[in-house]
Amino acid sequence: MTVTKNREQSRQHLSAEDQLRLFQAEQEAALGLQEKKDQWFDPVPRQFLLKDKAATTILFGGLTMAQDYLVEGTLKGLGYRVEHLDCPDNESLRYGKEFGNRGQCNPTYFTVGNLIKHLHHLRDVEGKSKEEIVRNYLFITAGSCGPCRFGTYVTEYRKALRDAGFDGFRVLLFQQQEGLKQATGEESALKLDTSFFVGFLKAILLGDVLNALGYRIRPYEVEAGSTDKAIERCKQYLYDALSGRKWLLPALFRCRKELRAVQVDRTQVKPKVSVIGEFWAMTTEGDGNYQLQRFLEQEGAEVEVQSITAWILYLIWDVRYDTARRMGLKQADSGRHGLKGKNPRLRLGLLWLAERAVRLWFQMYARAMGLYGYHLPDMDEIARVAHAHYDNHLRGGEGHMEVGKLILNVVKRKVNMTLSVKPFGCMPSSGVSDGVQSLITEKYPEAIFLPIETTGDGAINVYSRVQMTLFKAKQAAQREFEEAVAKKGVTAKQLQQISGHAKFAHPLRTRRHTVACTAANAVYSIRGMFNWFSFRRNKEGIEGT
Repeated sequence: MTVTKNREQSRQHLSAEDQLRLFQAEQEAALGLQEKKDQWFDPVPRQFLLKDKAATTILFGGLTMAQDYLVEGTLKGLGYRVEHLDCPDNESLRYGKEFGNRGQCNPTYFTVGNLIKHLHHLRDVEGKSKEEIVRNYLFITAGSCGPCRFGTYVTEYRKALRDAGFDGFRVLLFQQQEGLKQATGEESALKLDTSFFVGFLKAILLGDVLNALGYRIRPYEVEAGSTDKAIERCKQYLYDALSGRKWLLPALFRCRKELRAVQVDRTQVKPKVSVIGEFWAMTTEGDGNYQLQRFLEQEGAEVEVQSITAWILYLIWDVRYDTARRMGLKQADSGRHGLKGKNPRLRLGLLWLAERAVRLWFQMYARAMGLYGYHLPDMDEIARVAHAHYDNHLRGGEGHMEVGKLILNVVKRKVNMTLSVKPFGCMPSSGVSDGVQSLITEKYPEAIFLPIETTGDGAINVYSRVQMTLFKAKQAAQREFEEAVAKKGVTAKQLQQISGHAKFAHPLRTRRHTVACTAANAVYSIRGMFNWFSFRRNKEGIEGT
């Protein structure tokens, strides 16, 4: 009794925080939790050393097919042996489910299984031994510290590789904000210098520009398959320039020449569909999202895909946002105004320069290749419109971007339909598309929005849902087209006369954005061209208007 009384009296002289710490210690002692435990750590099995560089092949994959191919060319130009993996398919999913943990998300199964499938090919088809594969190959993958299973990707890779018979195979984790999580000193073969990051960024930007051009031209091509053939030739030009460390400008001009030769007819009325959602699910072009991009095009839609460059801009915005708020937190981070030992204003300035540099670099490539009128998203605007519905401090997946994109798609009439793709059970994306977006569609009833989950199977059900929603988008696009025809007073005969003319049907030239439908925007631009066509009608046989 006396001991307890003395303890209570001594506590009265302690601060509130000290009293809490004392109470915590007493409870831990009572529960037997005072024993210190070492945090579990998953080490890299073996380093990638300089002496092994000539004999080691780096396997890489996970972005779009164009970017994986161009990254291979970039790293080859830096002296590495590189091989990009094929786009994951349902066979990759089978391998992932066979050797991966239960309950993983779709991207984990597909990407882990894709690597194991490739290693099985090396062993069973090319005849390489397990020891030779482990010694002479390694894989680089992306990682994250988000609140989902993406943060455990590298561990899943190593577990599945061990169970598949490739124990000790090296998997290096490329963190979005921290670089490669392995030793990169004098003995390391990976030199993360300016050439490495600049080359990698070039491949990302070039791939985004090429993808955007393909999705812009392909729905309106006159000769089926001509766009894909031109894109393949462009990829080869860029690959040769990157791997040979040559000047890029000649290759960019050759790409523009190839794409300019594709014949298009942009008077075809097609709804424009924006694909957003979880990063991997909306980026992959294979069975991981049921090849939705191609399916939408086959169903008569024009697809607007999200660029990897936009994700880079989001990561820059992320750091800039956090830095600006931490500057005003008094006594935070052991400093008077936060960020002790740092120069936050200098950091904000450097981040501003980084964003401007990425945008300028992208537009330089875009103009050289013929991608005109393409605007990268304004991250501040997306954050501003989304904040009332999804706090900017919340992270995971695309954070607030999915909400902001849907709102801007509707308000600015950017697309006729928004399709959100996410893996089955994806926690960050499901909470947004199945929860918050229902409120957005109530606030903006004109929005045509469809969230879908991907599991690797059930493609027929997904296609059916997409077709039903796409029917509404087609009606919306047709209304925009008819409204444009009525406002501009254009007849069907006049439209037919000029639709194939070189000045109007230029595959790389876009019309001013008025509504979502490309054909409607083309009609809005016609009336200003009538005088030009009237001047040329006698020479070219075009009837007067």
